[in-house]
Amino acid sequence: MLRFSWFTRRRLWLAALLIAVAAAAAAWFLLRQPPNPDERWRTVTVERADVARSVAATGTLQPTAQVSVGTQVSGTVARLFTDFNQPVKAGQVLAEMEPALFRSAVKQAQAGVASAQANLALALSNEERNRSLVQQEFIAKQQLDSAVQQREAAQAALDVARAQLERAQTDLSNSVIRAPVDGVVVDRKIDVGQTVAASFQTPNLFVIARDLTEMEIHASVSEADIGDVRQDLPVRFRVDAHQDRRFDGKVRQIRLNPKNEQGVVTYNVVIAADNRERLLLPGMTARVEIVAAERRQVLRVANAALRFRPTEPGQEDSKATSAAAAGPQDKADRGPRVHRLRDGKVTPVPVRTGISDGRFTEIVETVGAPEGGPLAAGDRLVIRDMKARQAGEVSVSF
Repeated sequence: MLRFSWFTRRRLWLAALLIAVAAAAAAWFLLRQPPNPDERWRTVTVERADVARSVAATGTLQPTAQVSVGTQVSGTVARLFTDFNQPVKAGQVLAEMEPALFRSAVKQAQAGVASAQANLALALSNEERNRSLVQQEFIAKQQLDSAVQQREAAQAALDVARAQLERAQTDLSNSVIRAPVDGVVVDRKIDVGQTVAASFQTPNLFVIARDLTEMEIHASVSEADIGDVRQDLPVRFRVDAHQDRRFDGKVRQIRLNPKNEQGVVTYNVVIAADNRERLLLPGMTARVEIVAAERRQVLRVANAALRFRPTEPGQEDSKATSAAAAGPQDKADRGPRVHRLRDGKVTPVPVRTGISDGRFTEIVETVGAPEGGPLAAGDRLVIRDMKARQAGEVSVSF
């Protein structure tokens, strides 16, 4: 075991004491030195750029116009002539129902018309014969009246038979399903052999999108934001299928039919979107930004600079001077202000603000005549006092 003499131990203790005193003196000296402004203050730079206030929403892409094609007759699907995603023209045959029953009904109606025509011919002949006999006074006029009534009944029966024939022919024609408009088949709900019943309502067989080069977004906007939305406002949106691509649109309509779901009121906003590149598909979810206001190449500052308030009384010494220069209606201690760092000194600068996008705010003008002149691009603004943060103080107010 290593042992030291009393004299050696005394020298070691003295050296340790001197080192401790020197360290304490150095720390005291450093603390007494004025802090480096670049190290104490966290700053941002005033810049000239675009600022836009937007309303965020989500919506679903849909064709601008789509038509549901149904059938007015019941029957079994015999043939299909189109499928998903196929373009069709107005009048083009999409499907055919089994025609046997419809053709049989037409033949039966035709036979009914022929029978009614024969009865009418007989009634007309009887009427003419009785009219001649009445003129010769061989029969009573009452028999002529009876013949006239039989002719009118036969005429009515013929009209009914013709209507039944027209109905049967219409059903036969409706058994062939045709496209009502030009477009693309986006949905097919039937298959060959399927029985379609149209007794109570018209079943939907196909859905045709009229023009996929023009789409629309149905976005839900909250009641808190709907006041900023107007017709024809520009819209920017993205879809998950093309995350690196931004699409543009325009507000087409604000539908005045609110939805209330669990106490949350939203309005349906219809947004027109160009789709000539065919990148947007029906049903895609769109993340929408409706640009309510936009300013280009204006002075803007980070919102943290507007929230900053110094914690040391000395940092607000020039506030009264700035307030006096600003005048009675724009006092520096009443309106918004930022704090400019120049040559190690922090000076408050009263400003008038414009629109904000949540991160940056437009600076419309500098209020009054603050020390250092009006705010300009390149100025450094304080957003945090690092010394106050280290001391446990709060330097940014929210």
